[in-house]
Amino acid sequence: MQHDSSDKHAIQRPRHIAVVMDGNGRWATRRGLPRTAGHREGVKAVRAIVESSAERGVGTLTLFAFSSENWRRPRNEVSVLMSLFLTTLRSEVRRLVDNNVRLRFIGDRQVFSERLRVAMNQAEGDTRDCSGLNLVVAANYGGRWDIVQAARRISDQVLAGRMLPEDVTEHSLNDLTCLAGLPDPDLFIRTGGERRISNFLIWQMAYTELYFADCLWPDFDEAELDLALADFERRQRRFGQTGEQVIGRVDA
Repeated sequence: MQHDSSDKHAIQRPRHIAVVMDGNGRWATRRGLPRTAGHREGVKAVRAIVESSAERGVGTLTLFAFSSENWRRPRNEVSVLMSLFLTTLRSEVRRLVDNNVRLRFIGDRQVFSERLRVAMNQAEGDTRDCSGLNLVVAANYGGRWDIVQAARRISDQVLAGRMLPEDVTEHSLNDLTCLAGLPDPDLFIRTGGERRISNFLIWQMAYTELYFADCLWPDFDEAELDLALADFERRQRRFGQTGEQVIGRVDA
């Protein structure tokens, strides 16, 4: 079916935004505060970005809260992060339910304390019936780990005789990754001025548009999100086609 003129000029909005929230420690250091103060301030920015994304019709928002490499940070900082994670979960779940936001965690949660694992499971259960924004929090997550665990699971199926080697495809492997059932990110945002994805969703971001903001995460607000969205709207997403094909394509 040929798109009509209104379709051609419709605003291009990302269905799924993935965010690396970088700069909490530097934000605090510049103010003469301990790094942990920056993490606490960063929670406020999380609340703002969740609300702003929902208001703008974003379907899924994935936040990189704690990477598998972050365990290398100073022990005291990691301890504060875990404590902040737990208290934030307990305080924010009601707000999520009231705003129809479904919460989901991805990553290897077995290394977390039992108390934190219980709180994560409870929060997922409390928001399971919410039908608005999907909020995905990556905790103890790494993109390479994600691919490896999917490969192991698919290998188990082959060894058990439930799959043949020739049945292994991009789609079958994708169905065993952490974001199975959700669309790949359309837009990746990283704050803090760094220009890298840092082992985040490396399978899922093959065609994601990358946007790097110089502001530190606690300063990332509604206006900064709109700058990222405006930049995304100017991108031409070709997925291997030519620009001419994209402009004149006919599809359903």
